[in-house]
Amino acid sequence: MWTIPTYILAAFAEIGGCFAFWAWLRLDKSPLWLVPGMASLGLFAWALTRIDADFAGRAYAAYGGIYILASLIWMWAVEGTRPDRWDTIGAAICVVGAMVIIFGPRST
Repeated sequence: MWTIPTYILAAFAEIGGCFAFWAWLRLDKSPLWLVPGMASLGLFAWALTRIDADFAGRAYAAYGGIYILASLIWMWAVEGTRPDRWDTIGAAICVVGAMVIIFGPRST
């Protein structure tokens, strides 16, 4: 039930944390950006361990599709660049793949 929202939380926490490093190293922001950035990366790691999956690799694989979509949303909302049609098509393919991994029937 909480799988998709938890993946979304993890994605935005990871992106936010990584963006703090990007801002510091590429946008000449203060090193103080790293403090919330590292906290955000800690939240990301914690959230990803809350995923209801039997294997870490499966949780990470499904997360990849959600992460790609979240990255494009971040690019649009935070960086002001709208995804183009190829971004959108690529993200859709990845999200479909993630949904197959998350909701696909498993043999016991």
